[in-house]
Amino acid sequence: MMTKQIAIIGGGPAGLMAAEVLSAAGHAVTVYEAMPTFGRKFLLAGKSGLNITHSEDFSSFAERFGNASPRLRPALEAFTPDDVRAWAAGLGTETFVGTSGRVFPKAMKASPLLRAWLRRLEAQGVTLSTRHRWVGFAENGYRFETPEGPVTVRPDAALLALGGASWPRLGSDAAWVPWLRDKGIVIADLRPANCGFDVAWSEAFRERFAGEPLKSVSTTSGAGIFPGEFVVSKHGIEGSLVYAHSAALRDRLVAEGRAALTVDLTPGRTAERLARDLARQDAKASFSNRLRKGAGLEGVKAALLRELVPDASRMAPQELAEQIKALQIPVLRPRPIAEAISSAGGIAWSDLDENYMLKPLTGLFAAGEMLDWEAPTGGYLLTACLATGRSAAHGLGAWLDSQ
Repeated sequence: MMTKQIAIIGGGPAGLMAAEVLSAAGHAVTVYEAMPTFGRKFLLAGKSGLNITHSEDFSSFAERFGNASPRLRPALEAFTPDDVRAWAAGLGTETFVGTSGRVFPKAMKASPLLRAWLRRLEAQGVTLSTRHRWVGFAENGYRFETPEGPVTVRPDAALLALGGASWPRLGSDAAWVPWLRDKGIVIADLRPANCGFDVAWSEAFRERFAGEPLKSVSTTSGAGIFPGEFVVSKHGIEGSLVYAHSAALRDRLVAEGRAALTVDLTPGRTAERLARDLARQDAKASFSNRLRKGAGLEGVKAALLRELVPDASRMAPQELAEQIKALQIPVLRPRPIAEAISSAGGIAWSDLDENYMLKPLTGLFAAGEMLDWEAPTGGYLLTACLATGRSAAHGLGAWLDSQ
């Protein structure tokens, strides 16, 4: 087999996985990364304990990617969550399953895994080029800005793994969107995913409770019912429990112009039991005392009820219990995409062939968060980036073999 020159543009998980596969097959691979170091978003995600994959049953895991689930399934079947754990172990990173089913490195850090990965790539002959920012197409090639000036490369094939539009300061700034659209590629608009939402808090509530967690609640939207906790922010609501509902809330806002997250402040008690407990309280007692003794609500939970239901103190026990069990938090808009954990939208699947090659651009492939899919947090995002990087690399290799 003749050695082929392959350019991988983007040094995150999808690009590095593609480099691993292609260099192992004997190709000459160069990874071009705009930032001074590789995997910056990967490292930031690992600061609180890298969530590398999820341990749930694969049939459920593979359905977590919304409308893109059928298209992603072959890639996920070829690189399952168990394969991700085995791959990490091969790089010296043992993993464990947390109580939530999420899988973490035992070291609870991303940096040891990334360092070992880069060492492996260099040992396989991969050229790792930082501070090479892709700035568009050249005739039969790709233009980069570098500290030494502009550079044009003309590889035998290339793979784009530039990420979406979240956390742009770490490199995924979506600058690629207009360049691909100019080439006729259909791209669904990039939108925030796994994000917080703005809420029209009163100034008094914002000043007193911004940063406070609402613990031991249950939340409901079109995405389903999820228990846990979230945080009141100065802008609205944040946290992993909110992120679980973000796609449903975002899409409802687009479709109907309004949306609300439903919160059960007392998931351990039925509405009937709560109404009885509230009815037993002395009518002469303050509303705060009745809430605390009858419903166990105080602090930010009681304040949230007052904020969203101004006449709560005048309600009959049954009506008040119903509000406590299904409190509506109206959301105004998602927080900006730059703040989001990830992004939705990207290159349309209809413009990719089965090998992840862009149909209008022969010899150019794409993987990772550039593609039109989204997933909840919990290891799904990283696993799909790795899996699509691997599948696109195999597709690129098969295309080269066919030439």
